[in-house]
Amino acid sequence: MATETPEQAPAVDGVLSLSISEPPQSSSSNPTSQMSLEEKYQMLRSLAEECIQEDELRNLLAHKPEPIAYDGFEPSGRMHIAQGVMKTINVNKMTSAGCRVKIWIADWFAMLNNKMGGDLKKIETVGRYMIEIWRASGMNLDNGKVEFLWSSKEINARPEEYWLRVMDIAQKYTVQRITRCCPAMGRNVEEDLTAAQILYPCMQCADIFFLQADICQMGMDQRKVNVLAREYCDEIKNKDKPIILSHHMLPGLQQGQEKMSKSDVSSSVFMEDEEAEVNLKIKKAYCPPNVVEGNPCMEYVKYLILPWFNEFIVERSEKNGGNKTFKSFEELAADYESGELHPADLKSALSKALNKILEPVRSHFKNDKTAKQLLQTVKKYRVTR
Repeated sequence: MATETPEQAPAVDGVLSLSISEPPQSSSSNPTSQMSLEEKYQMLRSLAEECIQEDELRNLLAHKPEPIAYDGFEPSGRMHIAQGVMKTINVNKMTSAGCRVKIWIADWFAMLNNKMGGDLKKIETVGRYMIEIWRASGMNLDNGKVEFLWSSKEINARPEEYWLRVMDIAQKYTVQRITRCCPAMGRNVEEDLTAAQILYPCMQCADIFFLQADICQMGMDQRKVNVLAREYCDEIKNKDKPIILSHHMLPGLQQGQEKMSKSDVSSSVFMEDEEAEVNLKIKKAYCPPNVVEGNPCMEYVKYLILPWFNEFIVERSEKNGGNKTFKSFEELAADYESGELHPADLKSALSKALNKILEPVRSHFKNDKTAKQLLQTVKKYRVTR
């Protein structure tokens, strides 16, 4: 892979070129230099529901001081907590473990997938709004280890390298194999796909090599295209396969909603929702008593609240059992299954914890003029598929 520094490229079709990166701190001030190999491994492994492969991850950490981790997103509407809070947690874990994180702002991909009606100017506005969310939510952007890279800008800076890779991937695989990657776009194999949506997985696979990623850290819905990248390594006799760390997909608020959706407001808590909105949404959320599996409220505590605060505090009257602080999900699950913890008390504590996480974001979008304007604009957009 080419390693030269790309030249600056002009913005495409009015899309602003934006890359956020701070000067790196000296290694002496970097706390990761004090972490053992096992601590780094456990930190990274903790953010993934599945790791392909664990021995490769250990070997990578043993031989590369600053692995490159890649994540990407389509700017496609308002940001919900599954994307906002979880990505903040995961990115901060990766940088704490010594990784450099490249976050791919997939503006061209959003256009190919008909997000924001395929309007690049709207997509760029949504991308800027999302970066403001992560800044306000506490993503560590001050250590020089996180870059936001716009796909349009980066591809136009090194077009020959990128498109030759895309064409090579397309040449090596059948349409049937490529369409198996449709979940990465939020599509089903049975859908009547456009030609652009066939091209999309080939491009996403190429991204991994273009960004020289050692680790693909994305949701379980991206698993198939990441596995395609590993298969492609076999095709080109590349022994350095990208390691896949696939995080859990948080369900929507209502029964049967497998994941939060921007197009279904009943399924989501948004990052700038007011306190009263959060309280009402959690109050109405599906939360069957004594049932842990398939309970979205329990999952939000497991994957958002406990990783954020390292504890979950339930405040209740002495009559109802008194206050209790849970330090582990296992402890919480045991109380909930036994009936010691009532759904109403769980929901109240969950709402309070979520609002504590979201308050800095709400404050930023109320008090920062640029952020406020971005949110007002994004709220006017119609979410499209």
